[in-house]
This record gives sequence, structure tokens and C-alpha cells, in this order.
Amino acid sequence: MRTEGLAMDLVLDPPRGVAPILLGMTLDEALATVPERGEPRVLRRPSRNLAKASWALGHVGVQALVEGGTHVTAIELWWPGEGRTSSTRVLLHGDEVFTTLAVDLFRRAAGRGWTVDTSQPEHPVIPGVSLGFTRQTSQEAERHADGLPKHVTSVLVGGEDYYDDRYEQRA
Repeated sequence: MRTEGLAMDLVLDPPRGVAPILLGMTLDEALATVPERGEPRVLRRPSRNLAKASWALGHVGVQALVEGGTHVTAIELWWPGEGRTSSTRVLLHGDEVFTTLAVDLFRRAAGRGWTVDTSQPEHPVIPGVSLGFTRQTSQEAERHADGLPKHVTSVLVGGEDYYDDRYEQRA
């Protein structure tokens, strides 16, 4: 993460995390990495072996997820929402994830040699890296003729095998 004044860059570093939050940290360690996070909401569901912490950085929603253990397994970032602007940028190899057209974002990812799976158009993934995106919202947003928002509305960084179950179900 780079901060300059009020501006902040959250740099996606798949499959390691979103610097400074790294996969494999405990939830408390993840919370300690971002002192300007505001008041986080922490949810623990022992029956589902799930815990997550949520906070906002310049209107960008951040969630650190702990699934099936005691360490962060994924980090998800959410766009600020319709009509909101943010000084926080979410970057993937220099592309601003929430303002770059999704088709361009995925074309550039493919140009890096990554496989971009758009077989579920509202939930495209880049397996192995592992990045997952959401292209749906109930809010008013600019849309393509197919009804999908022109930009992604969330991005999740998981470990290298995070989306393996999606492909095992196909086999």
C-alpha cells in the first residue's frame, strides 16, 4: 500500500495478497497493518469456521476473510458505489481495477499470459493467480448491451488454489 496525503494505492499482489495485507496473516495481524482503516467490523461464525473483518479505505470496501482455519485466506475489495469517488485506487499491474473497462482489464491480464475464465460472466476468475471479480450490482451503473456493468464491482485475491473447486466441479 502506498499513501500520499489522503490518496492511497492498494496494489494487488496475487496470489500473495493486497499489500500490506498478506494471505496467511491472522485476522488481528491483518487489522494491525492498516492503522487508518477506521472502525472495522469483525464477524466470527464458529459454526461455519468463518471470520472476516470489514472496513473502508476512502470508500473502497475491504474484507479480510478467514475460511476454515485461523489465517487470512482471501482479501476482497469493493468499489465505492454509484456516484461516489475515492482517493483510494485499487491497482493491478498499473490498471485501476474499478475504473478500467472490464474488457480491457481482462484483455491485459490475458496479455500477461494469464487464463481469464469468463464462463460465468458475472463472476470471472483468473485461476492459479488467483483473482476473482464480480460484475454485478443492484445500483445504477453503466452497462454493456449484455446487461453487465462496464467495470468490475469487486476483486478478490486468494491463494493459488483458491478457485480449484470451481474447476473440479466441471470435471
